[in-house]
Amino acid sequence: MLTLIKKIKAVAAVITITGNAVKNYNVKASRVRLVSAISMVLALGACGLPRSGPSTSEILAGSVENGGQTNIVYVDDRIAQVSTITTPLGFSRAFLNAGAISVDRIRAGDRLTITIWENVENGLLVALGASSTTLNNIQVDQLGNIFVPYAGVVRASGRTPEELRLNITDLLARQTPDPQIEVRREAGEAAVVNVVGGVNNQGVYALSAANRRLTSVLAVAGGVSTDPAGTKITVQRGGESSSIWLRDLYANAENNINLRAQDRIIVEKDQRYFTVLGASSGQTRVDFLSADPNVVDALSAVNGLNGQISDPRGIFVFRVEPAEVANAVLETDEFTTPQRLAYVIDLTKEESIFTAQGFKIRDRDTIYVTEAPFVSWARVLETVAGTVNTLDSLATIAEKF
Repeated sequence: MLTLIKKIKAVAAVITITGNAVKNYNVKASRVRLVSAISMVLALGACGLPRSGPSTSEILAGSVENGGQTNIVYVDDRIAQVSTITTPLGFSRAFLNAGAISVDRIRAGDRLTITIWENVENGLLVALGASSTTLNNIQVDQLGNIFVPYAGVVRASGRTPEELRLNITDLLARQTPDPQIEVRREAGEAAVVNVVGGVNNQGVYALSAANRRLTSVLAVAGGVSTDPAGTKITVQRGGESSSIWLRDLYANAENNINLRAQDRIIVEKDQRYFTVLGASSGQTRVDFLSADPNVVDALSAVNGLNGQISDPRGIFVFRVEPAEVANAVLETDEFTTPQRLAYVIDLTKEESIFTAQGFKIRDRDTIYVTEAPFVSWARVLETVAGTVNTLDSLATIAEKF
Protein backbone atom coordinates (compact mmCIF):
# COMPACT_ATOMS: atom_id res chain seq x y z
CA MET A 1 0.00 0.00 0.00
CA LEU A 2 1.25 3.50 -0.80
CA THR A 3 2.21 5.61 2.16
CA LEU A 4 0.09 8.61 3.02
CA ILE A 5 2.74 10.95 1.62
CA LYS A 6 2.68 9.18 -1.74
CA LYS A 7 -1.11 9.34 -1.76
CA ILE A 8 -1.10 13.05 -1.08
CA LYS A 9 1.40 13.57 -3.90
CA ALA A 10 -0.90 11.57 -6.17
CA VAL A 11 -3.83 13.78 -5.20
CA ALA A 12 -1.75 16.90 -5.87
CA ALA A 13 -0.94 15.59 -9.35
CA VAL A 14 -4.63 14.99 -10.03
CA ILE A 15 -5.42 18.52 -8.88
CA THR A 16 -2.76 19.99 -11.17
CA ILE A 17 -3.93 18.07 -14.24
CA THR A 18 -7.58 18.86 -13.58
CA GLY A 19 -6.82 22.52 -12.93
CA ASN A 20 -5.30 22.76 -16.40
CA ALA A 21 -8.27 20.96 -17.91
CA VAL A 22 -10.86 23.12 -16.18
CA LYS A 23 -10.73 25.63 -19.08
CA ASN A 24 -12.11 23.00 -21.46
CA TYR A 25 -14.54 21.10 -19.21
CA ASN A 26 -17.41 21.87 -16.91
CA VAL A 27 -15.94 23.08 -13.63
CA LYS A 28 -18.71 21.70 -11.44
CA ALA A 29 -18.47 18.20 -12.93
CA SER A 30 -14.69 18.22 -12.58
CA ARG A 31 -15.01 19.24 -8.94
CA VAL A 32 -17.33 16.32 -8.20
CA ARG A 33 -14.93 13.89 -9.81
CA LEU A 34 -12.01 15.36 -7.86
CA VAL A 35 -13.84 15.10 -4.54
CA SER A 36 -14.71 11.48 -5.26
CA ALA A 37 -11.14 10.63 -6.15
CA ILE A 38 -9.68 12.35 -3.12
CA SER A 39 -12.21 10.74 -0.79
CA MET A 40 -11.19 7.31 -2.03
CA VAL A 41 -7.49 8.06 -1.53
CA LEU A 42 -8.01 9.42 1.98
CA ALA A 43 -10.20 6.49 2.95
CA LEU A 44 -7.43 4.13 1.94
CA GLY A 45 -4.91 6.23 3.85
CA ALA A 46 -6.93 6.63 7.05
CA CYS A 47 -4.45 4.43 8.90
CA GLY A 48 -1.74 6.95 8.11
CA LEU A 49 -3.49 9.92 9.73
CA PRO A 50 -2.19 11.20 13.11
CA ARG A 51 -3.56 9.29 16.12
CA SER A 52 -2.68 8.41 19.72
CA GLY A 53 -1.55 4.85 19.04
CA PRO A 54 -2.58 1.43 17.67
CA SER A 55 -6.20 0.42 17.43
CA THR A 56 -7.72 -2.55 19.22
CA SER A 57 -7.71 -4.58 16.00
CA GLU A 58 -4.04 -3.80 15.39
CA ILE A 59 -3.09 -4.94 18.89
CA LEU A 60 -5.10 -8.12 18.52
CA ALA A 61 -3.40 -8.75 15.19
CA GLY A 62 -0.11 -9.04 17.07
CA SER A 63 -1.36 -11.75 19.40
CA VAL A 64 0.19 -15.19 19.71
CA GLU A 65 -2.92 -16.64 18.03
CA ASN A 66 -2.15 -14.49 14.98
CA GLY A 67 1.55 -15.29 14.88
CA GLY A 68 2.70 -12.49 17.18
CA GLN A 69 4.53 -12.57 20.51
CA THR A 70 1.92 -11.15 22.90
CA ASN A 71 -0.65 -13.20 24.78
CA ILE A 72 -4.00 -11.37 24.80
CA VAL A 73 -6.01 -12.02 27.96
CA TYR A 74 -9.51 -10.68 28.68
CA VAL A 75 -9.70 -9.86 32.38
CA ASP A 76 -12.30 -11.43 34.62
CA ASP A 77 -12.37 -12.09 38.36
CA ARG A 78 -10.22 -15.22 38.03
CA ILE A 79 -7.59 -13.43 35.98
CA ALA A 80 -7.54 -10.53 38.43
CA GLN A 81 -6.91 -12.95 41.28
CA VAL A 82 -4.24 -15.21 39.80
CA SER A 83 -2.30 -12.30 38.27
CA THR A 84 -1.95 -10.51 41.60
CA ILE A 85 1.49 -10.58 43.17
CA THR A 86 1.49 -9.20 46.70
CA THR A 87 4.65 -7.50 47.93
CA PRO A 88 3.83 -6.69 51.54
CA LEU A 89 6.33 -4.84 53.65
CA GLY A 90 6.73 -5.37 57.37
CA PHE A 91 9.34 -5.60 60.09
CA SER A 92 10.83 -9.02 60.75
CA ARG A 93 10.18 -10.79 64.04
CA ALA A 94 13.70 -9.92 65.16
CA PHE A 95 12.84 -6.22 64.90
CA LEU A 96 9.35 -6.60 66.36
CA ASN A 97 10.52 -8.66 69.33
CA ALA A 98 13.45 -6.44 70.28
CA GLY A 99 12.70 -5.20 73.78
CA ALA A 100 13.28 -1.70 75.05
CA ILE A 101 16.86 -1.03 76.01
CA SER A 102 17.93 1.07 78.95
CA VAL A 103 18.96 4.31 77.33
CA ASP A 104 20.46 5.42 80.65
CA ARG A 105 23.26 2.90 80.42
CA ILE A 106 26.59 4.57 79.81
CA ARG A 107 28.41 3.58 76.65
CA ALA A 108 31.81 4.16 75.12
CA GLY A 109 31.87 7.63 73.59
CA ASP A 110 29.45 9.16 76.10
CA ARG A 111 30.49 12.30 77.92
CA LEU A 112 30.05 12.70 81.66
CA THR A 113 29.93 15.58 84.08
CA ILE A 114 30.91 14.65 87.63
CA THR A 115 30.36 17.09 90.54
CA ILE A 116 32.05 16.32 93.89
CA TRP A 117 31.25 17.86 97.29
CA GLU A 118 33.57 17.37 100.29
CA ASN A 119 32.83 18.00 103.97
CA VAL A 120 36.30 19.33 104.85
CA GLU A 121 37.90 22.75 104.32
CA ASN A 122 40.95 21.42 102.55
CA GLY A 123 39.60 18.52 100.50
CA LEU A 124 41.20 16.28 97.93
CA LEU A 125 39.57 17.89 94.92
CA VAL A 126 37.66 20.92 96.23
CA ALA A 127 39.60 24.19 96.29
CA LEU A 128 40.11 26.07 99.55
CA GLY A 129 36.99 28.08 100.40
CA ALA A 130 34.82 26.23 97.86
CA SER A 131 32.26 23.58 98.62
CA SER A 132 32.44 21.59 95.39
CA THR A 133 34.32 20.98 92.18
CA THR A 134 33.09 19.85 88.78
CA LEU A 135 34.88 17.58 86.34
CA ASN A 136 33.44 18.53 82.95
CA ASN A 137 33.38 16.74 79.61
CA ILE A 138 34.88 13.44 80.71
CA GLN A 139 34.65 11.10 77.72
CA VAL A 140 34.19 7.38 78.20
CA ASP A 141 37.01 5.74 76.24
CA GLN A 142 36.61 2.88 73.81
CA LEU A 143 37.32 0.41 76.59
CA GLY A 144 34.44 1.88 78.60
CA ASN A 145 36.58 3.54 81.28
CA ILE A 146 37.07 7.03 82.73
CA PHE A 147 39.73 8.49 85.02
CA VAL A 148 38.74 10.24 88.26
CA PRO A 149 41.51 11.88 90.38
CA TYR A 150 42.19 9.92 93.59
CA ALA A 151 39.75 7.23 92.44
CA GLY A 152 41.81 6.10 89.47
CA VAL A 153 40.49 4.30 86.40
CA VAL A 154 36.81 3.55 86.86
CA ARG A 155 34.64 1.28 84.76
CA ALA A 156 31.73 3.36 83.38
CA SER A 157 30.36 1.50 80.34
CA GLY A 158 27.33 -0.64 81.04
CA ARG A 159 26.46 1.21 84.24
CA THR A 160 23.75 3.74 84.87
CA PRO A 161 24.77 7.19 86.15
CA GLU A 162 23.47 6.18 89.57
CA GLU A 163 25.56 2.99 89.64
CA LEU A 164 28.66 4.93 88.61
CA ARG A 165 27.93 7.57 91.28
CA LEU A 166 27.85 4.95 94.02
CA ASN A 167 31.10 3.40 92.77
CA ILE A 168 32.98 6.73 92.69
CA THR A 169 31.58 7.64 96.12
CA ASP A 170 32.90 4.37 97.55
CA LEU A 171 36.35 4.91 96.02
CA LEU A 172 36.71 8.52 97.22
CA ALA A 173 35.30 7.77 100.68
CA ARG A 174 38.50 5.90 101.43
CA GLN A 175 40.41 9.20 101.25
CA THR A 176 37.93 11.95 102.19
CA PRO A 177 35.07 11.77 104.67
CA ASP A 178 31.52 11.43 103.34
CA PRO A 179 31.99 12.72 99.75
CA GLN A 180 28.82 13.58 97.82
CA ILE A 181 28.88 12.77 94.09
CA GLU A 182 26.61 13.67 91.17
CA VAL A 183 27.01 12.09 87.70
CA ARG A 184 25.29 13.50 84.62
CA ARG A 185 25.48 11.77 81.26
CA GLU A 186 25.39 13.28 77.77
CA ALA A 187 24.84 10.61 75.11
CA GLY A 188 27.74 10.28 72.75
CA GLU A 189 28.00 8.81 69.28
CA ALA A 190 27.57 5.28 70.57
CA ALA A 191 23.98 5.92 71.72
CA VAL A 192 22.58 7.61 68.64
CA VAL A 193 20.55 6.77 65.54
CA ASN A 194 20.88 8.24 62.05
CA VAL A 195 17.80 9.54 60.23
CA VAL A 196 18.17 10.23 56.50
CA GLY A 197 15.95 10.73 53.46
CA GLY A 198 12.48 12.22 53.37
CA VAL A 199 12.32 13.94 56.75
CA ASN A 200 12.36 17.65 57.46
CA ASN A 201 15.54 17.49 59.56
CA GLN A 202 18.00 14.77 58.65
CA GLY A 203 20.58 14.15 61.30
CA VAL A 204 22.04 12.14 64.14
CA TYR A 205 19.81 11.89 67.21
CA ALA A 206 20.60 10.60 70.68
CA LEU A 207 18.42 7.89 72.11
CA SER A 208 16.71 8.86 75.32
CA ALA A 209 13.86 7.72 77.52
CA ALA A 210 11.54 10.02 75.55
CA ASN A 211 12.58 8.90 72.07
CA ARG A 212 13.71 5.34 71.83
CA ARG A 213 10.91 4.14 69.54
CA LEU A 214 10.66 4.65 65.78
CA THR A 215 7.77 7.13 65.66
CA SER A 216 9.34 9.25 68.40
CA VAL A 217 12.60 9.58 66.51
CA LEU A 218 10.75 10.45 63.30
CA ALA A 219 8.94 13.19 65.23
CA VAL A 220 12.24 14.54 66.60
CA ALA A 221 13.55 14.61 63.02
CA GLY A 222 10.75 16.99 62.07
CA GLY A 223 8.36 14.41 60.62
CA VAL A 224 8.13 12.91 57.14
CA SER A 225 8.41 15.36 54.23
CA THR A 226 7.24 12.99 51.45
CA ASP A 227 3.66 12.02 50.61
CA PRO A 228 2.62 9.65 53.44
CA ALA A 229 0.58 7.51 51.02
CA GLY A 230 3.72 6.39 49.18
CA THR A 231 6.42 6.57 51.86
CA LYS A 232 8.53 3.61 52.94
CA ILE A 233 10.53 3.39 56.17
CA THR A 234 13.61 1.16 56.29
CA VAL A 235 15.56 0.39 59.46
CA GLN A 236 19.09 -0.94 59.05
CA ARG A 237 20.60 -2.65 62.10
CA GLY A 238 23.95 -4.35 61.84
CA GLY A 239 23.73 -6.66 58.85
CA GLU A 240 19.92 -6.73 58.83
CA SER A 241 17.44 -4.47 57.08
CA SER A 242 13.66 -4.35 57.36
CA SER A 243 11.05 -2.04 55.81
CA ILE A 244 7.47 -0.96 56.31
CA TRP A 245 4.98 1.41 54.67
CA LEU A 246 4.47 4.55 56.71
CA ARG A 247 0.71 4.03 56.79
CA ASP A 248 1.21 0.54 58.30
CA LEU A 249 3.60 1.96 60.88
CA TYR A 250 0.88 4.22 62.24
CA ALA A 251 -1.93 1.69 61.74
CA ASN A 252 -0.47 -0.93 64.09
CA ALA A 253 1.18 -0.10 67.41
CA GLU A 254 3.25 -3.29 67.20
CA ASN A 255 5.17 -1.77 64.28
CA ASN A 256 6.44 1.09 66.45
CA ILE A 257 9.61 -0.85 67.18
CA ASN A 258 12.25 -0.16 69.81
CA LEU A 259 15.44 1.26 68.35
CA ARG A 260 19.03 0.37 69.07
CA ALA A 261 22.17 2.48 69.12
CA GLN A 262 23.62 2.93 65.62
CA ASP A 263 20.34 2.11 63.88
CA ARG A 264 20.01 3.80 60.49
CA ILE A 265 16.51 4.98 59.57
CA ILE A 266 15.88 5.66 55.88
CA VAL A 267 12.72 7.48 54.81
CA GLU A 268 12.13 7.26 51.07
CA LYS A 269 9.48 7.79 48.45
CA ASP A 270 8.09 4.73 46.69
CA GLN A 271 10.15 4.35 43.50
CA ARG A 272 7.53 2.31 41.63
CA TYR A 273 5.56 3.81 38.74
CA PHE A 274 3.28 3.00 35.82
CA THR A 275 2.70 4.75 32.48
CA VAL A 276 -0.60 5.74 30.89
CA LEU A 277 -0.81 6.23 27.11
CA GLY A 278 -3.43 6.55 24.40
CA ALA A 279 -6.90 8.09 24.58
CA SER A 280 -6.87 8.91 28.29
CA SER A 281 -7.31 12.38 29.73
CA GLY A 282 -3.59 12.48 30.46
CA GLN A 283 -0.65 10.60 28.98
CA THR A 284 2.07 10.50 31.59
CA ARG A 285 4.20 8.50 33.98
CA VAL A 286 2.53 8.15 37.37
CA ASP A 287 4.23 7.38 40.68
CA PHE A 288 2.52 4.89 42.96
CA LEU A 289 0.40 6.72 45.53
CA SER A 290 -0.49 3.56 47.45
CA ALA A 291 1.03 0.16 48.07
CA ASP A 292 -1.27 -1.71 45.66
CA PRO A 293 -3.18 0.51 43.18
CA ASN A 294 -5.75 -1.02 40.84
CA VAL A 295 -6.88 -0.08 37.31
CA VAL A 296 -9.54 2.31 38.64
CA ASP A 297 -6.91 4.07 40.78
CA ALA A 298 -4.56 4.29 37.81
CA LEU A 299 -7.15 5.83 35.47
CA SER A 300 -8.34 8.28 38.11
CA ALA A 301 -4.74 9.43 38.55
CA VAL A 302 -4.87 10.80 34.97
CA ASN A 303 -8.44 12.15 35.25
CA GLY A 304 -10.02 9.11 33.64
CA LEU A 305 -10.79 8.35 30.01
CA ASN A 306 -11.07 11.01 27.34
CA GLY A 307 -14.82 10.97 26.73
CA GLN A 308 -14.41 12.43 23.25
CA ILE A 309 -12.22 9.74 21.71
CA SER A 310 -11.60 6.80 24.07
CA ASP A 311 -13.02 3.31 23.64
CA PRO A 312 -14.04 1.92 27.08
CA ARG A 313 -14.02 -1.59 25.60
CA GLY A 314 -10.32 -1.41 24.77
CA ILE A 315 -8.26 -0.70 27.89
CA PHE A 316 -5.00 -2.67 27.77
CA VAL A 317 -2.45 -3.32 30.50
CA PHE A 318 0.89 -4.44 29.05
CA ARG A 319 3.45 -6.24 31.21
CA VAL A 320 6.01 -9.05 31.16
CA GLU A 321 4.83 -11.76 33.53
CA PRO A 322 7.01 -14.30 35.34
CA ALA A 323 6.60 -17.81 33.97
CA GLU A 324 4.64 -19.04 37.00
CA VAL A 325 2.11 -16.19 36.72
CA ALA A 326 1.78 -16.61 32.94
CA ASN A 327 1.10 -20.32 33.46
CA ALA A 328 -1.59 -19.57 36.04
CA VAL A 329 -3.24 -16.90 33.89
CA LEU A 330 -3.22 -18.96 30.69
CA GLU A 331 -3.95 -22.22 32.52
CA THR A 332 -0.94 -24.07 31.20
CA ASP A 333 2.42 -25.34 32.41
CA GLU A 334 4.43 -24.88 29.22
CA PHE A 335 6.19 -21.62 30.07
CA THR A 336 9.62 -21.58 31.69
CA THR A 337 10.58 -18.01 30.80
CA PRO A 338 8.84 -14.62 31.27
CA GLN A 339 6.00 -13.93 28.83
CA ARG A 340 4.51 -10.80 27.27
CA LEU A 341 0.87 -10.37 28.25
CA ALA A 342 -1.67 -7.75 27.24
CA TYR A 343 -4.63 -7.72 29.62
CA VAL A 344 -7.86 -6.34 28.14
CA ILE A 345 -10.47 -4.65 30.31
CA ASP A 346 -13.92 -3.89 28.91
CA LEU A 347 -15.55 -1.19 31.03
CA THR A 348 -18.88 -1.47 29.21
CA LYS A 349 -19.81 -4.69 31.00
CA GLU A 350 -21.92 -4.42 34.14
CA GLU A 351 -19.34 -6.14 36.36
CA SER A 352 -16.35 -4.43 34.74
CA ILE A 353 -15.83 -1.76 37.40
CA PHE A 354 -15.58 -4.42 40.10
CA THR A 355 -13.19 -6.40 37.93
CA ALA A 356 -11.06 -3.28 37.33
CA GLN A 357 -10.97 -2.65 41.08
CA GLY A 358 -9.66 -6.17 41.62
CA PHE A 359 -6.97 -6.02 38.92
CA LYS A 360 -3.79 -4.69 40.56
CA ILE A 361 -1.28 -2.49 38.78
CA ARG A 362 2.37 -3.43 39.17
CA ASP A 363 5.64 -1.58 38.87
CA ARG A 364 6.38 -0.38 35.30
CA ASP A 365 3.05 -1.46 33.84
CA THR A 366 1.91 0.36 30.70
CA ILE A 367 -1.80 1.18 30.54
CA TYR A 368 -2.98 1.94 27.02
CA VAL A 369 -6.47 3.28 26.19
CA THR A 370 -7.54 2.72 22.58
CA GLU A 371 -9.52 5.19 20.50
CA ALA A 372 -13.15 4.55 19.58
CA PRO A 373 -13.48 3.19 16.01
CA PHE A 374 -15.38 6.24 14.74
CA VAL A 375 -12.48 8.58 15.60
CA SER A 376 -10.32 7.55 12.65
CA TRP A 377 -13.25 8.05 10.26
CA ALA A 378 -13.98 11.42 11.82
CA ARG A 379 -10.42 12.41 10.99
CA VAL A 380 -10.91 11.23 7.40
CA LEU A 381 -14.10 13.26 7.02
CA GLU A 382 -12.44 16.30 8.52
CA THR A 383 -9.55 15.95 6.09
CA VAL A 384 -11.91 15.45 3.15
CA ALA A 385 -13.88 18.54 4.14
CA GLY A 386 -10.69 20.53 4.18
CA THR A 387 -9.77 19.15 0.79
CA VAL A 388 -13.17 20.12 -0.67
CA ASN A 389 -12.64 23.69 0.49
CA THR A 390 -9.24 23.66 -1.18
CA LEU A 391 -10.78 22.35 -4.42
CA ASP A 392 -13.40 25.11 -4.34
CA SER A 393 -10.59 27.63 -4.24
CA LEU A 394 -8.68 25.88 -7.05
CA ALA A 395 -11.76 25.70 -9.23
CA THR A 396 -12.53 29.38 -8.65
CA ILE A 397 -8.98 30.30 -9.66
CA ALA A 398 -9.18 28.07 -12.72
CA GLU A 399 -12.40 29.72 -13.89
CA LYS A 400 -10.64 33.07 -14.10
CA PHE A 401 -8.21 31.85 -16.74
